[in-house]
Amino acid sequence: MSEYSATIKWSRGDQGFTDNSYSRGHEWHFDGGLTVPASASPDIVPLPMSVAENVDPEEAFVASISSCHMLFFLSLAAKRGIVVDEYKDVAIGLMAKDSDGRIAMTRVVLRPDCLYSGESLPEPELIAKLHHRAHDLCFIANSIKTEVITEITA
Repeated sequence: MSEYSATIKWSRGDQGFTDNSYSRGHEWHFDGGLTVPASASPDIVPLPMSVAENVDPEEAFVASISSCHMLFFLSLAAKRGIVVDEYKDVAIGLMAKDSDGRIAMTRVVLRPDCLYSGESLPEPELIAKLHHRAHDLCFIANSIKTEVITEITA
């Protein structure tokens, strides 16, 4: 078994609180030493201009699914001798009411687009098979109830 941690820090400072005017800006600290500025989604709470360059939990959720999928896909491709030069995914998450009427990330669409090189380029059928297998192996996708769809570009 593996264990992962993140430290989330927020401080009110001299801001008001009970009037709901406090900043949603906070930090995510990871064990590798990286600190990421974070905040609420601007769709939920408008951000002041001073904190516009933050990651919100919804974006991070979509990114974690896409990243996990990509890492498994790259591993599977390497094992098959497929040389992947570039991998880009403009992943989209959809917030909507779930079957219980609660707002949730109900769907994430992955749109991986890769550049390959080498003596023989992979056939689209093999790429689709590898993406399907990557989805089956992805720890994050296996941990959520969100529908994850992979749309492979030609």
